[in-house]
Amino acid sequence: MRYNGFEQGPIRPPSEAASLLIRVTRNCPWNRCTFCPVYKGQAFSLRPIDHVLKDIHTIHRLVTLIRERAGKSGQISRDDIAALSAHSGPGERMALNAALHWAGNGMRSIFLQDANSLIIKPERLLTILGHLKDCFPWVERITSYARSHTIARISDMDLGLMAAAGLNRIHIGMESGSDQVLTMVSKGVDKATHIEAGLKVKKAGMELSEYVMPGLGGRALSREHALETADALNRINPDFIRLRTLAIPNHIELFQDVSQGTFEKQNDREITDEIFLFLESLDGITSTLKSDHILNLFEDIEGKFPQDKEKMTAVARAFLAMPPTEQVLYQVGRRIGILSRLSDLHDPARRAQAEATCTRLGVTIDNVDAIVEEMMKRFI
Repeated sequence: MRYNGFEQGPIRPPSEAASLLIRVTRNCPWNRCTFCPVYKGQAFSLRPIDHVLKDIHTIHRLVTLIRERAGKSGQISRDDIAALSAHSGPGERMALNAALHWAGNGMRSIFLQDANSLIIKPERLLTILGHLKDCFPWVERITSYARSHTIARISDMDLGLMAAAGLNRIHIGMESGSDQVLTMVSKGVDKATHIEAGLKVKKAGMELSEYVMPGLGGRALSREHALETADALNRINPDFIRLRTLAIPNHIELFQDVSQGTFEKQNDREITDEIFLFLESLDGITSTLKSDHILNLFEDIEGKFPQDKEKMTAVARAFLAMPPTEQVLYQVGRRIGILSRLSDLHDPARRAQAEATCTRLGVTIDNVDAIVEEMMKRFI
């Protein structure tokens, strides 16, 4: 197969914003989740290992040139970038941009793309990891997305070898611990496999980041979703729990379920109730919970268990206790990026912007849910 130059996939976790992205596979091997808008209509494929190694070699060459140009100051000028462009071969503009971005962020982490890099044969992944370590020995973290179903099929020995070779964090989209919810959204995995995979990652000595999707059960399965997800996480005790609130753009399969009335989407107040129950049900863990996505209503539901549990539940409790007009103001302010935490409502300038937006859009208690839903679709 012909090598067509350096590649990068469309997504990575927010926590990997500063990472170098190395594409090992293209798209998603499952690609049937009804809530996911990514990769639809795109065939899954494994990139030839020599193509991946060429990408790594290209970045190594460009990073070396960037370091030479930056010198002791660590700064690089526009003239330097122009000179680097001249040194770049055909089709290497994406690689140069990636190298500059990575160099500008300290070159401490690497993320393997796309949706499930661990699906490749272990010996191939070990070769890639070895080449990364040879080229960039200073790197502190190499991470990847992986499906629980895939990890459950990898031997403990192979996972241990991957960890020893430098793969030290795995991101898993658990979404839910409820078998009913997982089946409803065609996740292709059950609660038991999520737990098995999470424990295997921990046993291998890697950091584990589990993603949870508030709202995924809809109104019918909200309580089940919260309790079963918390139970699964209590059994795993991942290093990180990351919230990603459900949004439903018009082009995904779940939108058809909404249109047909078979799925009732929750509003912000109902999802806050669900998050409160979820947080209250997390027990006996030492995980760090992160709310690092614009889809989440609250940026400040973050902290480490068990010591910050009360602080996190207090945020949800405070929102639910607010007058409806204040809830509306915060909802809109959050969705336009003006507010990130409830205390921001006390900032006169931010509050005024949120109020002006509510007036301009004609937002009321009766229509806020529909307006917020349309706003959230912009972030997908």
